[in-house]
Amino acid sequence: MLSRLFIERPRLAMVVSLVITFVGILALLNIAVSEYPDDIVPPEIRVGAGYPGANAEEVAASVAAPLEAQINGVDDMLYMSSSCTNNGGYSLSVTFAVGTDPDIAQVNVLNRVQQAQAMLPSEVTQQGITVRQRSADMLGVIFFSYEDETRDVLTLANWVNINIRDALLRVGGVSDAHSFGSHDYTMRVWLDPIRLTSLGLTADDVVSAIQEQNIQAAAGSIGTAPANKDQQVQYTLRAKGRLSTVEEFEDIVVRTNGHGGLVRLRDVARVELGSESYASDDSLNGRPGVPLAVYQTPGSNALDTMAKVKAELKNLESRLPEGVDYDVIYDATRFVESTIEEITMTLLLTFSLVVFVTFIFLQDWRATLIPMLTIPVSLIGTFALLVALGYSANTITLFALILAIGLVVDDAIVVVENVQRIMADEGLPSKAAAIRSMKQVTGPIIATTLVLLAVFVPVGFLPGITGQLYRQFAVTICMAVLLSAVNALSLSPALCAVLLRTPRVIRRGPLAWFNRVLNGSRNIYVATSGWLVRKSVVALLVMAIIGIGVWQLFGILPTSFLPEEDKGFIIVDIQLPDAASFVRTSELVDSVSARIQAVDGVDFVIGVRGFSIMSGAGENVGIAFVGLDPWDERSARDRQL
Repeated sequence: MLSRLFIERPRLAMVVSLVITFVGILALLNIAVSEYPDDIVPPEIRVGAGYPGANAEEVAASVAAPLEAQINGVDDMLYMSSSCTNNGGYSLSVTFAVGTDPDIAQVNVLNRVQQAQAMLPSEVTQQGITVRQRSADMLGVIFFSYEDETRDVLTLANWVNINIRDALLRVGGVSDAHSFGSHDYTMRVWLDPIRLTSLGLTADDVVSAIQEQNIQAAAGSIGTAPANKDQQVQYTLRAKGRLSTVEEFEDIVVRTNGHGGLVRLRDVARVELGSESYASDDSLNGRPGVPLAVYQTPGSNALDTMAKVKAELKNLESRLPEGVDYDVIYDATRFVESTIEEITMTLLLTFSLVVFVTFIFLQDWRATLIPMLTIPVSLIGTFALLVALGYSANTITLFALILAIGLVVDDAIVVVENVQRIMADEGLPSKAAAIRSMKQVTGPIIATTLVLLAVFVPVGFLPGITGQLYRQFAVTICMAVLLSAVNALSLSPALCAVLLRTPRVIRRGPLAWFNRVLNGSRNIYVATSGWLVRKSVVALLVMAIIGIGVWQLFGILPTSFLPEEDKGFIIVDIQLPDAASFVRTSELVDSVSARIQAVDGVDFVIGVRGFSIMSGAGENVGIAFVGLDPWDERSARDRQL
């Protein structure tokens, strides 16, 4: 008998349990933390491109069509969706089947993009095409602003993109960081149509002149081999490359004539260093600034990633320009932290109740100590398997552990109760009673474990997203039950042999009253069960009524894939008619933001003009990110989502 080995060598049982516990603790310290399992969200690959000067129809015909024709049908793809904007922007989201490796999916999409590049306009390939994986949800939003609201936001946006964005992209777990809309510096050339017409020039003439004279050319060298015998030195020629200042662009020669006359760019246009696009603007509670959205890499630890982001921002504080401040106005991990805290409290409360109920029934602190020691071994050891399988600590796995507490304690209680019964009835010492007890209960413990596994193992093989969601639930419970059976065959009998003493009969006090009520309830239960066995028709009728009632409740109760949660954050998408100007969009976003901010329970409102999550970039779209007050400040029902 395997249990006898551990009963006679209790230190061996304790060492095995300590090893399981230590491995579980190491896994617990390194396990990823998230709200839900990562596998329930299909991997998504984003493809981005830009065609300067083109409208949405031209982008769809010359950029979207070639790219989507090549990408369509990539391995494990479910569907794809794209958007083209009138400012030349193009965005494509390719969604893959649940369980697809996002790294492999990114490589496959990148290969298809390479095949399509020969069919794209040269302006698009010069701008570059981005292919990256990104979580659908934002991890956080950092808002940068001047203390003096009259200062130019474009300068701040450019500084954030150069200094903050690049630094955050190097943080482990961050897949992307970008500001809404376009806030990059560019050299803008405002043509004078009257001057162009009077000189017989066209816009294409100006574009050609800029392209020909704003290049990085290799000028070669003088005196390199092969050279004359008397050549003593060689010289590498350096030519003026890319232009960088307004004055240099103004000096571009647009046209010449045979008499030495020159038409320069400044003669037919106004040149300035300005924004790449003026069709976007952002504000926080009406204060202009630059919001920087941070996205998480799929499979990374959300809490750890956000902590690293905040630490990096702390390190960059010394480099902030004078008069610039920032706020982490949205942090998705706050909800995750609150959820994990609530589940942890529930876990501790459940553990305390189980220990209390066990003590009430066993009525011996030594006997109660045995299940109390075996429960943590089973629960903590489960985390080792979760890490090994790449699972995370989320609401599903932690909920499974809460349910598992009531299951893992059963085996230990069976062992303890049987040992106590043998000691009381046969007068055997604890060690001998433990050996005899395990001969009687080893089979039932293994049988009940197999029955529980037969219930939960099939759940792990459910197909689709539902299967991905509940697979971690099933694996967690199965692992906890298996470790519980191992403890029941090793640690529990060893502790019984060491700790238990002959039980005493309690004849007075609250425990004696409880025993009398329990014995009376047991007698009623036995009598009722015997009557139902003799009246099987009545039992079947009761079961039928219960089954019909449950079926009716299933039809009445609303259903959903995941429960609705108050995450303290609302996204309001705003879209005007296609011909609406940016001025109208700005006025509407300001009006909506002001009204939302006046609502009780709203903490902040980020108004974004010229960009929408649903419609992409455009002068007729906007979005409002609404942050609510902390949950403990919104206890009233009318202030909750």
